[in-house]
Amino acid sequence: MQLVIGLGSGVIFGLGLSVSGMLNPRKVSAFLDLAGAWDPSLAFVMGGGLVVNLLAMRVFKNRNKPYFSVAFSLPQSVAIDRPLLIGAALFGIGWAVGGLCPGPAIAGLAYLSSNALMFFIPMLLGLYIAKFIKPKI
Repeated sequence: MQLVIGLGSGVIFGLGLSVSGMLNPRKVSAFLDLAGAWDPSLAFVMGGGLVVNLLAMRVFKNRNKPYFSVAFSLPQSVAIDRPLLIGAALFGIGWAVGGLCPGPAIAGLAYLSSNALMFFIPMLLGLYIAKFIKPKI
């Protein structure tokens, strides 16, 4: 059941990205272009996601466990440390250069998008390389 719920959630998320246009790197780049032809529509998509999340957190905050799992899986660390800052900076650079982040890139693979593929392959390579770099950070 957990797998079905996860798959369904992923499909809904991917459809939302597709309908909102967030699979288009030009749309994302236009959001990041504050000094040029700024497109605020991504802010509305993120705001909509935030509202849904806030409502869900309010409904589920007093539960002992989730509906479809044995326990909540929350981050153990709240530290803002060097690996977090480096990872956030690399994520932001990749987002600005590629116009995609991992969610839209994976969803774009369903459309056989060359943009998504050209983002996804280096992303996998970066995840692989990070295994060797992380212990040194």
